Amino acid sequence: MIQSNYSWKLNEIDIPEDFLKLTKKFQLDLLASQLLWARGIRDEASLQRFLQPNLEDLHDPFLLHDMDKAVARILQAIEQNEKILIYGDYDADGMTASSVMKTALDELGAEVQVYLPNRFTDGYGPNLDVYKYFIENEHIDLIITVDNGVAGFEAVSYAQNAGVDVVITDHHSLPAVLPPALAIVHPEHPDSTYPFKYLAGVGVAFKVACALLDYAPTEMLDLVAIGTIADMVSLTDENRVLVSYGLKIMANTERAGLQELMRIAGCDFENITEETVGFQIAPRLNALGRLDDPNPAIELLTGWDEDEAAQIAQMIDEKNTERKAIVERIFEEASQMLTDEPVQILYHEDWHKGVLGIVAGRLLEKIHKPVVMLAQEGDILRGSARSIENYNIFKALDAHRDLFVAFGGHKQAAGMTIQLDKIEAVKKAMVDYIDQENLDMSGKSELLLAGTCQLDDISLATIDGLAKLGPFGMDNAKPKFLVKDFQVLQSRSMGKDNAHLKLKIKQGKTTVDAVYFGHGAEQLEFEQTDSQLAVTLSSNTWNGNTSLQLMVEDAQANGVELIDIRSRKINLPKNAVVFANNTVKNDIIEEVLVLAEVPTTDEGMSVLTKAILEPSVQLIYFKNEIDKAYYLTGAGTRDQFAKLYKSIYQFPEFDIRFKLKQLADYLKIPEILLIKMIQIFEELKFVEIKDGLMKVNKQAEKHEISESQIFQELQKLVKRQEMFALSPVKEIYQTLKKGEVEN
Repeated sequence: MIQSNYSWKLNEIDIPEDFLKLTKKFQLDLLASQLLWARGIRDEASLQRFLQPNLEDLHDPFLLHDMDKAVARILQAIEQNEKILIYGDYDADGMTASSVMKTALDELGAEVQVYLPNRFTDGYGPNLDVYKYFIENEHIDLIITVDNGVAGFEAVSYAQNAGVDVVITDHHSLPAVLPPALAIVHPEHPDSTYPFKYLAGVGVAFKVACALLDYAPTEMLDLVAIGTIADMVSLTDENRVLVSYGLKIMANTERAGLQELMRIAGCDFENITEETVGFQIAPRLNALGRLDDPNPAIELLTGWDEDEAAQIAQMIDEKNTERKAIVERIFEEASQMLTDEPVQILYHEDWHKGVLGIVAGRLLEKIHKPVVMLAQEGDILRGSARSIENYNIFKALDAHRDLFVAFGGHKQAAGMTIQLDKIEAVKKAMVDYIDQENLDMSGKSELLLAGTCQLDDISLATIDGLAKLGPFGMDNAKPKFLVKDFQVLQSRSMGKDNAHLKLKIKQGKTTVDAVYFGHGAEQLEFEQTDSQLAVTLSSNTWNGNTSLQLMVEDAQANGVELIDIRSRKINLPKNAVVFANNTVKNDIIEEVLVLAEVPTTDEGMSVLTKAILEPSVQLIYFKNEIDKAYYLTGAGTRDQFAKLYKSIYQFPEFDIRFKLKQLADYLKIPEILLIKMIQIFEELKFVEIKDGLMKVNKQAEKHEISESQIFQELQKLVKRQEMFALSPVKEIYQTLKKGEVEN
């Protein structure tokens, strides 16, 4: 069934002619100009900054809270040959942030080690046992956290009390009580005056590097771009500058490991975009941290040994393949565990906790409710949460830290460790938050559409124009457009297990392909149903030819879906309500109705008509099976009735039990019709039938065949069968609706 995952909001606006003249200076078309105006970029200075990001627009790193303290302590450690530990994180942001910090310290001649915590043995953020090990065994003098730290009160307190200073560089949500670190470099620190609040962990690390080196090390921006895109922070202001430059550097990166990973991932080095990172590089880096020890990523991103880099890149790619299979299995299992509750807390002993954030995200798209996914290990559960836009999962649970062994995160994502006996209390806290904040949980997340797209008006040049507005991401979303009033020329499934859908659609004079990932099972629905598409514009190159292609983000049917399966064998939904034997088999009509058999009576027609008009019905399958096809035989012609009447007089007594087929063959009348004709003669008293013997009634009164009730019902049945067997399903549907109105 074609169901939209989002609530669409169409944002069509008119823009002033003066602005169009202005955008022409930047060689922008109408579509790109409309997007810029809608996003508040409306004067020449703003256009200049947005379309031509400049490193000179980067903010002074010393505006960050405690940056002066952090730089002074790090430089002191370097001057005094102290041992420094960079304590990072196991995701792509943490890996790149650690690599940036290591590169900067190496350049300054520091004695530095990097440790990325193991998701399974160390957990997220500062780990007390790990801190103890490095302080007691490696004699570390200074710990610098990157992409973590503010949630590590216990470990940071231990280090400071042990005489080891901790410099925290982080960007995660701040708890009510901050750890007693020597310095906390954080763009959202309450005492900070930094003008941009949304740096990623790697962005904060880069600002520290800038402050330490006293210049902006642009050669590190490929790593900054990867971490910033991967962590899905706002791609505005400073992040737009960092990522714009970083993607260009990434296309020509000299990092042996990154080059090899990009090659294995099939990246187009001549067209490196935010999607290269989001779909090819970041998932592979994250897969390592999700399934195994993340520390080889540091050698991949900072080392220069090509052979070792190739081995690490290959290993990471294999981990990513393994990750995909695990995600798919857990997603299927979790889908079967969903309830009607407003929040979902799901846990299982056989789930791999490294991928639960991904699964939670997929479930969130499916059900539009906050989802907590946990892996159970005895009485301890560890995992991740993902939430809808209007439910702040961090705020909902931060006030209940006493229920957790560990907790941290953002507005729409969190990580946690919980004792089994605290599950119900956590669920209650999440549900109570809905009431406390008076949240509306019934609606779908909003999908903003930039306008209606006419296929005749777009081309590859349109895509080039829109590309100038990139890099796209949070707060600068890739524009999505509404496509409607089109004809589906072809609909087919594709990809592994036919999981994806490819449409060929036509509107006006233009025909384009549209790809919809994850919707291969709906090939028949899209082939037969009028629908609308929410799309992004893309291109596809095949055999040297580049053509326009639409990437479908969401879709919705126009009205009730009517699917013709009269000549097809398909697997029908398990929750479908079936009409057969002139009745429906369920008292409650669900979303899917299957017209399995053609109604044979007026009462059956009434039951069917009532069923299809139920407001809950969104999809109707028309199988329309017919037991006896009278629409092929007709109700009998005058000539056929005359031939039968003449034959009766030739055989005054006829055994219809054993000789009916012979009579049908002799008269060249289909047997099912002959039976009806004999029943009509019996009704009109032309014959008498007793014990299988048919005898002529020579004293019968004269009657017209049309006087027979059986004949009248047969005529209606023939007409009804003709409609259900031969008419288009839309016509059948409209006729049934009309019949309800007439009744």
